Amino acid sequence: MGSTSKLVSFLPRRLEGKVALITGGASGIGKATAKLFARHGARILVADVQDDEGLSLCDALGPAAASYVHCDVTNESDVERAVDSAVSLHGKLDVMFNNAGIIEPGLSFLRSEPTSTFERVMATNALGVFLGTKHAARVMAPARSGSIVMTASTASALAGLADPAYTCSKHAVVGLMRSAAAELGRFGVRVNCVSPHGVVTRMSMKALGLEDEEETERAIEATAILKGVTLKAEDIAEAALYLASDESRYVSGQNLFVDGGFTVSKSL
Repeated sequence: MGSTSKLVSFLPRRLEGKVALITGGASGIGKATAKLFARHGARILVADVQDDEGLSLCDALGPAAASYVHCDVTNESDVERAVDSAVSLHGKLDVMFNNAGIIEPGLSFLRSEPTSTFERVMATNALGVFLGTKHAARVMAPARSGSIVMTASTASALAGLADPAYTCSKHAVVGLMRSAAAELGRFGVRVNCVSPHGVVTRMSMKALGLEDEEETERAIEATAILKGVTLKAEDIAEAALYLASDESRYVSGQNLFVDGGFTVSKSL
């Protein structure tokens, strides 16, 4: 036990001294990322509408590592307040992880998808990312540094994997990322996407109409190209960690697929 503790103490803390704001940080990929970022020395602001879960996560991480802020990413005042809270608490914002997103259950079709569904999905997945990027840039550009990471999807490259609203929203996220990378590079701010294949979360289970985690995992693995590996939320967190850290200091404008070759194979 003692040797293990010594080994852990010597592992590099890749976000030491950095401040990170994670939207949708109370569950799923956001929660896994908050835990990983905290282990690597970042001070975290968990931004979500799931207050009980967000507060519980921050309690587990400890007050020195994490704080919670209620944030509906479709509400600009909430997003602005979340970014301002990071600056107020810690004096800066180094990393913005625009991770909050939704997907509607089932695979609907363009000819039958309600307009209200399209508007709701676009509001969270596209407008929410725009607002997070806008307000992160507001404080990062004057500081002339920062990393903005957005959660996209394999649906940002391929159609037919999800409903039209979700697919459209994730294509929009990639377009926004590229535009922001081009604009903000002059200020030393990097902007990238991470695009997962299917990961077992409450959201993916709801989308697939499944209630059992193992059943959901089997359904996702059946579509996988890379066999023998099960994609976990922690794998996406590791990709976000790379894009947030100084190890990717010259990486900007990229959509990093964590999909086991799924999009490469399906695009052939």
